[in-house]
Amino acid sequence: MSTPNPTPTPTLAAASASAPATPAPAEAAGKPLITIDDFLKLDLRVAKIVKAEPHPNADKLWKLQLDDGTGTPRQICAGIREYYTADQLLGQRIIIVANLAPRMLRGEESRGMLLAASNVGKDAPADVKREVIILTTLSDINAGAAVG
Repeated sequence: MSTPNPTPTPTLAAASASAPATPAPAEAAGKPLITIDDFLKLDLRVAKIVKAEPHPNADKLWKLQLDDGTGTPRQICAGIREYYTADQLLGQRIIIVANLAPRMLRGEESRGMLLAASNVGKDAPADVKREVIILTTLSDINAGAAVG
């Protein structure tokens, strides 16, 4: 025969009432918080790099031709030339912001932006080695697949 537990088990409400309040998330790297509605405005897509050539007017830029699943080639310019060779980029399935307004970068149109991560910001001291890693898919998936 078991004896009853003399200590009552606190209810979820009681446990949460006694727990310290969770602080509001801090703004990441000085950027403002956004709402889910702001995030949903982004059209994040998978795109396959089909051609990579040096930008003719910028030493740090690659001029990339992408298959974004629309049937129309897309060009973006990306400042990752010091981190990747053309051979490393060809065939990669990357994540792009597909609905970024087009803009001219040193005389070449860029229609989107690839996503990448870095260990330090662009303004890091010169003695800190900066690493830049493009965001790719873990498995093969069709160009044009939605992300999010």
